[in-house]
Amino acid sequence: MAPKVRTRYAGSPTGYLHVGGAWNCFFVWLFARHEAGAMVIRIEDTDRARSTQEYEQAILEDLRWLGLDWEEGPDVGGPLGPYRQTERFDLYGRYARELLERGAAYLCYCTPEELEAERRLAIQRRLPHRYSGRCRELSAAGRAAFEAEGRRPAIRVRIRDVGRSIVVEDLVRGRVEFSPEHLDDYIIVRSDGSPLYNFANVVDDHLMEISHSIRGAEHLSNTPKQLVMYEALGWTPPLFAHLPVILGTDRKKLSKRLGDTALRDYRRGGYLPEALRNFFALMGWYPEEDREIYSLEELIAKFRIEEIGRSPAVFDLAKLNWMNGVYMRQMMERDSYRMVDLAVMILQEHGLLPEEVTEAQRTYVARVVEALGDRIKVGEDILTYGDFFFREVTFDPAAVERYLRDPQVPALLSALAERIESGDGLSRQAAEEAVRRLAEERGMHSRELIHPVRVALSGKTAGPGLFELMEVLGRERVVARLRAAAASAVV
Repeated sequence: MAPKVRTRYAGSPTGYLHVGGAWNCFFVWLFARHEAGAMVIRIEDTDRARSTQEYEQAILEDLRWLGLDWEEGPDVGGPLGPYRQTERFDLYGRYARELLERGAAYLCYCTPEELEAERRLAIQRRLPHRYSGRCRELSAAGRAAFEAEGRRPAIRVRIRDVGRSIVVEDLVRGRVEFSPEHLDDYIIVRSDGSPLYNFANVVDDHLMEISHSIRGAEHLSNTPKQLVMYEALGWTPPLFAHLPVILGTDRKKLSKRLGDTALRDYRRGGYLPEALRNFFALMGWYPEEDREIYSLEELIAKFRIEEIGRSPAVFDLAKLNWMNGVYMRQMMERDSYRMVDLAVMILQEHGLLPEEVTEAQRTYVARVVEALGDRIKVGEDILTYGDFFFREVTFDPAAVERYLRDPQVPALLSALAERIESGDGLSRQAAEEAVRRLAEERGMHSRELIHPVRVALSGKTAGPGLFELMEVLGRERVVARLRAAAASAVV
């Protein structure tokens, strides 16, 4: 019987989880679920100056919001913990000592200044920089002399000159060969006793029984160093899969302008986790031609890690917005209460609703959501197209110039205000009747009145249907805004 698949996502709590890390974690999770395996969350917090408990909690919270779960981790425990690297230093120390005893590693007393001098000399000679190995064969007396100077040693792995390429059989990229001439005796433990990535990663993956290491392409160059470490410790390495790099639609490194921001910013902007999961899945993997929308169950069933493309994945924000709109429409049909919750959250984030929302306020938000309809593709569209429902009108200068500068407009707006104020109420039908009748009486096409009225009430030239808009705003606000626009300097 084949061993159980065990994958892991190793996050560093030095900042909020960005979309690249979330995308990586989603594929780790998807693979584990497809294989009926286990997923481990590991926190790589050895950068003590930048790592915080706040960021760790934020990473876990954001992954849960995305809809991911895990069998083992710092929050849920597990049999192969601890799951924070700062709680595993005794393990790193044990295996570092084992490497020293085997002669597979050695103490290095070189100072930063000496190493920098080596690097500069290599640059001057136009040679690749490799450690000179000056501490490789230090005698006991030599070590004692350095320690008498107060030097504290780091630990370097001893790279054996095997004279053959190091081969990575990558599940995504296929066979990748690395020439051993580019490997030098790299440091595995700093002089302060803290482990470096390529050492701690190997120890953790082995002791946590990770069967598949799925990570970003930027780690591919680390893999030969880690294979050397596996060999030195006599361990079998996991299978490796390096996901493609993510580019923006301009085919350059993903930037904040094109979507490289924290996952929680998408949450605050009103994106749906199910839309992001679907979008992530299709960044580099295409289960079927000419199909974009998949249920999570379909993605799990269809996933094959070997089918992930080698070419860079493109983060297309326009596609994400379209896809989120699809899921928004589904949510409006199936779970309008959740849609209102999302809108309330957005409005609270922008100070347009109090922290405690009344039932009347929720009902009003629901009416606005219904009026905006398909215009809401992401949650923040409630502000883009409907902010005027919740605050005073901000006029678009181009809209004012086009529709409110006509000398007859103030009188038309005032006349409509009087007509609406004298009516019994302001239903959609009553609003339409008032506008069309006034236009008819003045001998004008109704659109010649509809456009100025829309700008007077919303400040915009586009948005929900005018008569729906008027019904939701209500008679008092409609009358007040019509009269304000008629009397104000904007006209």
